[in-house]
Amino acid sequence: MTNLTDALHIPDTQSERDERRLVIQRVGIKDVRYPLQLRVAGAVQSAAATWSLDVALPAEQKGTHMSRFVAWLEGNELPLDLDTLRQRHAQMLDLLQAQDGRIEAAFPFFLRKRAPVSGVQSLLDYQGRWIAETRASVTTIWAEVGVAVKSLCPCSKEISDYGAHNQRSLVTIRVELLRSVEWHELVRFAEDEASSELWPLLKRSDEKWVTERAYENPKFVEDLVRDVALRLNQDARIGRYAVEVENFESIHNHSAYARIDR
Repeated sequence: MTNLTDALHIPDTQSERDERRLVIQRVGIKDVRYPLQLRVAGAVQSAAATWSLDVALPAEQKGTHMSRFVAWLEGNELPLDLDTLRQRHAQMLDLLQAQDGRIEAAFPFFLRKRAPVSGVQSLLDYQGRWIAETRASVTTIWAEVGVAVKSLCPCSKEISDYGAHNQRSLVTIRVELLRSVEWHELVRFAEDEASSELWPLLKRSDEKWVTERAYENPKFVEDLVRDVALRLNQDARIGRYAVEVENFESIHNHSAYARIDR
């Protein structure tokens, strides 16, 4: 029995031979909005993720099969974790008949937080990212989280008769996962080392606590990036990493920035 494509004699142009003899390292689809499920603090969350999917194309092949990337997205029925993403990445390469390829998905997720004094609960959003990449038969899985925190300047505290300038900061942590690390654990690497963590809902007693907590725990951008890196160094589940901290300075019209790579 012939399939519909054969019956209609529709040519498969992508599979034709190319004579230019140039390998394409990455070809695929970019910034596709598609749902994603993931486990956060023991529960499954659904998110609208932005996906970029690509594979390497051999020199002799004219094109890849772009529609197969979307077909692969349609098959994402289980929550993505380290093991599931590794399996699904291998399935994508098999579907595209490729040796090398890359998956990247960026998405928001939420953690329920309890205010430090009043105990009122509310949801705080974070930015997450999965990256799976195979090169030269080696597959690497990365997890990235963006965490907003509060930082207070040690110099300002030292030189001022009262008060100290402080600001919101963004800590971005990207880690190579050797073993599974939960999303809420990645968040704590940042929040535990900040002058103070953030909450979406605070009563006056909580606001007082946050203000005083930050004042007693001042940190330069250099302090914060180093302290987060030290925490990552102590975790055997994490291989390579990059930590970035950006302070959105309250007394300057620019940001302070620091980065450590391992």
